[in-house]
Amino acid sequence: MELRPQALQILQDHAIATKLEAVAELWAAHEAGTLHIDPNWQGPAASALTELPGRPALPRLIDPGLVPQRSPYTTQGLGTLVHAICHIEFNAIHLGLDAVWQFSGMPVAFYADWLRVAHEECLHFAMLTEQLSTLGYAYGDFDAHDGLWEMCEKTRHDIVARMALVPRTLEARGLDATPLIQARLRKVATPQALAVCDKLDIILRDEIGHVDIGNRWYRWLCEQQGLESVAHYKHLARRYKAPRLRPPFNTSARVAAGFSEEELAYLAGDGVSA
Repeated sequence: MELRPQALQILQDHAIATKLEAVAELWAAHEAGTLHIDPNWQGPAASALTELPGRPALPRLIDPGLVPQRSPYTTQGLGTLVHAICHIEFNAIHLGLDAVWQFSGMPVAFYADWLRVAHEECLHFAMLTEQLSTLGYAYGDFDAHDGLWEMCEKTRHDIVARMALVPRTLEARGLDATPLIQARLRKVATPQALAVCDKLDIILRDEIGHVDIGNRWYRWLCEQQGLESVAHYKHLARRYKAPRLRPPFNTSARVAAGFSEEELAYLAGDGVSA
């Protein structure tokens, strides 16, 4: 089984169930030592792929500012919150698969790392959709936005920018947001809200690892290209219009995910992700 063309095929699949199953099969093959990884495989031009990524017809994707915010004290509001996190995890599956197929010439460990990310994001998505069903909803029942994938598209031809601005910027926002969401859910204190809170503990643990993967490969690429990582990050953030982040920051999680003291100081001083 060859990883990289398989990752592209899975990325293009519109059916959620087969996408999750196929990623699980790839991961099992990797764990069994039967998965082949060819760093030099060249896929088709992304511009030739008209439907990337493959998705179901729902949820409807709208402007981020139009996505409704509802109180988690109601069943619908809690469903909206869980659905929003679900959608992030679904997009994150695509981000992992896209990194695997898109970027040639990297060490084999790079592709194994991003397969791990896709696999764990599948587990998160399945866990959250199950929780959503206990509230009487399914994935696709609420509108969502496409911010994560839009940055993926913008950085498609620049692997350094991809590592800088997707895992260690957009996904790292989840490290900061999760404790705040959990605090709200503990105030709601219903069994369903507390169950979501517990699932976010699992997700936060894994997301620290995902951001760390982004940090490690970003720094490796900077070293290979003779770039100063913090200065180059500032350049990339301006060039690709990365979102400005606002405190509070989850400093302990960011340290665990590999952010340096210099990066954290930059984050705290400028309100821009490091």
